[in-house]
This record gives sequence, structure tokens and C-alpha cells, in this order.
Amino acid sequence: MNEPRLADADLATLVPEWIDWAEAARQLGVTVGKVRTMIREHELAAAVPSPGAGQQVPALFIQDGLVVKGLPGLLTILHDGRYDDRECIAWLYTDDETLPGRPIDALRENRGSETKRRAQAMSL
Repeated sequence: MNEPRLADADLATLVPEWIDWAEAARQLGVTVGKVRTMIREHELAAAVPSPGAGQQVPALFIQDGLVVKGLPGLLTILHDGRYDDRECIAWLYTDDETLPGRPIDALRENRGSETKRRAQAMSL
């Protein structure tokens, strides 16, 4: 049985709320340039959710004015496994019956250890 590829995921359907880089910067209390650096250094991830939308950040990546705890490390693990930002976002927003729920929810609920173990296994 073939599972759908993360790269083919419809991000506009998976991710209910997106914010542009300016809003991400406002919520984090940094400049848009810093948001760009954070994306480049895998502290945040961004993608184009739908044609013509421009790059945006999933709103759930920011919590209480900070990047969700554990997200940068998780993104680094996935990028080391050759996943791009689009695939990372799709994985974070796809239900995982072993967690249970979506990895992004596990991170936001401070249940990041198992999420990181799953990402490490997937990236090997």
C-alpha cells in the first residue's frame, strides 16, 4: 500500500491558519529580517499554502510570543533527513495514531520527546 507523499500534501487543507512573515515578526517581537533568518536556520518553517499566496508560517508555530518549544530541534532533525519546509509542515500537521494526534499538537502540549523520536526514525 502506497502512502501519500508529504511533498504532495495540500497544505491549504492541512493547516487551518497561516500568518505572513510580518505578522510572525510582530508576534515574536523581532524584525522580518530575523524571521527570514529563523526560517533559513530551521527555527521556523514556511511554505506557500496555495498558489499566489506567498510564503507564510503556520500560526501554531508561535505560542505565547515564542517559537513552540522543541520546534527548531525537530525541524533540524527533519531537514537532516532531507525533508524540505513544505514536507516538514505537512508531517507536523498530519495525524499520527502513535502519538496520538498531530505532531504540532504534541509539541504545543509539551509532549515533544516522542515526536522527536518519531522524526528521528523517519529521517534515517
